[in-house]
Amino acid sequence: MRPFIEIEDLEYAYPLEGGDQIVALRGVNLTIERGEFVALIGPNGSGKSTLAKHLNALLLPTAGRVCIDGLQTSDPGNVGTIRQKVGMVFQNPDNQIVATTVEEDVAFGPENMGIPPEEIRRRVDSALVAVGLSAYRQHPPQMLSGGQKQLVAIAGALATRPSCIVFDEPTSMLDPVGRRQVLNTIRWLNTAEGITILLITHSMSEAAIAQRVLVMEAGRLVMDGAPALVFGQGTRLRALGLDLPPIVDIAQRLRTWGLSLPQTVLTVQDMVDALC
Repeated sequence: MRPFIEIEDLEYAYPLEGGDQIVALRGVNLTIERGEFVALIGPNGSGKSTLAKHLNALLLPTAGRVCIDGLQTSDPGNVGTIRQKVGMVFQNPDNQIVATTVEEDVAFGPENMGIPPEEIRRRVDSALVAVGLSAYRQHPPQMLSGGQKQLVAIAGALATRPSCIVFDEPTSMLDPVGRRQVLNTIRWLNTAEGITILLITHSMSEAAIAQRVLVMEAGRLVMDGAPALVFGQGTRLRALGLDLPPIVDIAQRLRTWGLSLPQTVLTVQDMVDALC
């Protein structure tokens, strides 16, 4: 079976006035399998969001190609289908809220796809159950907490029945409670629903929960591997201006003091299990 996402020699340059340009992506090669949970990290300006916008044809390659489930994004006839396959949830949920009640907001995407009303109702009900907001269906989204607003945005993406959801720093504006709600939902979407996840984040602790971590720097993909492999290269990550997840840093310090801990210690629960 072919990978769900295939990127070959991708380059992208933002045009500037006067004919100049800023090169944001340089020779990116990447495949992501259906059902994977992948985290994408890197310093500011490394090209993370630019890469993400290529996955549902918000941006088109300057050179190279991007294929989603076998469909090239550069073919105008594929754009509608690709955007149904790949949903996006952005940093600020307020920028995605378009309706006066939660259920109307979740229904917005399917309505624009021309889905019959009966099916829209089923999809809205299912999406609200999935994110735990059924009791809030008649609430104005503006009256919800930041975490709940982000869950509304996730429900809106779910209602379009995507195969993949790209999350572009979805927790950066949330408090710890909201962050936990959103991350738990993202994990559930991957493990229970089989949805392919690409999570862009500045939080190394969030990246550690993924199956695979990608690291970008200056428009290039410079690291790619399991979290234990990537975060085991602390010197290289720090050279890129990135930190280690706090638990990984603690584990490394404990090893230097003679405590034997496996390299797979990435989360608080991993540390508890290892110490016990």
